[in-house]
Amino acid sequence: MIIGRVRGRVQGVWFRRHVAEVARRVGVNGYARNLPDGSVEVLLAGDDGAVSRVRTAVEEGPPGARVDAVEWRPAEGLPAPVGFEVL
Repeated sequence: MIIGRVRGRVQGVWFRRHVAEVARRVGVNGYARNLPDGSVEVLLAGDDGAVSRVRTAVEEGPPGARVDAVEWRPAEGLPAPVGFEVL
């Protein structure tokens, strides 16, 4: 399970919905949520290959978004998510 913080033009451009669609399609659980500083936090849990595909989608972003940086780290001490939510 990993958690990432995405910086750039990632709010108001369907970024969270894009991540959710990819995650649900490949069977990854977690969430995407806007943070007050304009970044987006993404939690991903699942098969390594599927998580890798969602990471790529996060790092590329949807049309209209601009991803400047993504900081990934292990998500330790968090309960395993069920499904993928847009928060």
